[in-house]
Amino acid sequence: MSTLFDLAVIGGGVNGAGIARDAAGRGAKVLLLERGDLAEGTSSNSTKLIHGGLRYLEHYEFALVREALTEREVLWGIAPHIIWPLRFILPHRPGLRPRWLLRLGLFLYDHIGGRKYLPSAESVDLTRHPAGAVLKGDYTRAFAYSDGWVDDARLVVLNARDAADRGAEVRTRCEVTALSRAGDHWRIEAGGEVFTARAVVNAAGPRVLDLLGRAGEPSAQRMRLVRGSHIVVKKLFDHDFAYFFQLPDGRIFFAIPYEQDFTLIGTTDVDHHGSLDEVRASPEEIAYLCAGASEYFRTPVTPADVVWTYSGVRPLVDDGSGRPEAATRGYRFEIDGGPGEAPLLSVFGGKITTYRELSAEAISKLVPFLPVLAGADWTGGAFLPGGDFGRFDAPALARDLAERYPFLTETRAARLVRLYGTVAAEFLGAAKSAADLGEDFGHGLTAAEVDHLIAREWARSAEDVLWRRTKLGLHFTPEQTARLAAYITERTTPA
Repeated sequence: MSTLFDLAVIGGGVNGAGIARDAAGRGAKVLLLERGDLAEGTSSNSTKLIHGGLRYLEHYEFALVREALTEREVLWGIAPHIIWPLRFILPHRPGLRPRWLLRLGLFLYDHIGGRKYLPSAESVDLTRHPAGAVLKGDYTRAFAYSDGWVDDARLVVLNARDAADRGAEVRTRCEVTALSRAGDHWRIEAGGEVFTARAVVNAAGPRVLDLLGRAGEPSAQRMRLVRGSHIVVKKLFDHDFAYFFQLPDGRIFFAIPYEQDFTLIGTTDVDHHGSLDEVRASPEEIAYLCAGASEYFRTPVTPADVVWTYSGVRPLVDDGSGRPEAATRGYRFEIDGGPGEAPLLSVFGGKITTYRELSAEAISKLVPFLPVLAGADWTGGAFLPGGDFGRFDAPALARDLAERYPFLTETRAARLVRLYGTVAAEFLGAAKSAADLGEDFGHGLTAAEVDHLIAREWARSAEDVLWRRTKLGLHFTPEQTARLAAYITERTTPA
């Protein structure tokens, strides 16, 4: 007879992983099911920011901005290896938003979210500031303000890892094919197995309505699927500042330092009507981002300069907004199940910055059905795996790692800290030389690290490792990728 779980969470994105972690930490027996790899969809295709959403102030979403701003420093505190501060330059562009409006918006941004550690906004003279050198001469005044960077896919994986460490069962590549209520529990068919659970959370993101239909639970909630596309080019500047740019059509986009050698530019907001299995940037979106960047940088950016693109579909609550960028980034819940019936909680909307608050609220809605979930919100005070060091101590941790393992260069040590924090020492173990870590597949990715990703982070393909666990995909050659794929197949194929 199959195990009866207290809670089955369907969807291995940031919301699903966050809910699974929260529930497992409260003592519930949790099952997390994901049809592909963790963070394979929307949650690994974000702009990779932990931010309040400065532009949402224009849409009067003050409560959402306040919640997100408060979360910035909470998340930075529990995961300082994968989240760190980023200083943004917002040039004033004559004819668009006036300077007084930008100043007012940044004043609110600094004061409504309980900022404690991040530097406040300030005026900048671009003729003297290092961020001004690569911009066209028309831009002389700007504002600098703070937000945060996040390795989005790792945030998901670490939430799932922590859930598993607290007793949750995590199944990837385990698609739910049937979901039916049997009185006080749910029967779930997934990956050729049958599972049972007292309650189900539908955190399927863009597929949330599809899963409800599969369960025979029609919903009146309307969703708006909005595609956000990004382009990556060879780095356009050598400093550590990011840019927040305005365009004449009222939209904004970012240019962000990415993986040492590149610049990330995005995002677009386009209604998505196609398949969720083939989400790609259109030629029009690529051209739009290139043209926007070329309006600001001295060196034009063309589609020929693009070395990689990625796109994600945001499952937004349809609030009737005319333009995609105006649709709310807030979230809503819908719960089905009468007295004596097993509940089904569906999650609609949300943004990566508020995933932890969303998770806690989802849990609170399930407490009447599952008393085991009662208790105080705990996740904001518990480190994610590897994050048990101070907010400002990542450079010191990297130096310590390089001293403990002298064969590591400073760059390699810093990379390991940014991915794994204190956990890096677990797979480095007692190594005395690089050879002790096994084969180097390229750019410092060793067999020891890959084995760790297979054993502890559910990696099952070269794509999992290169594009979601390590972000080394931009650096690997096809030959290196093929060798890595062969190695993973050797390690994961049953004898």
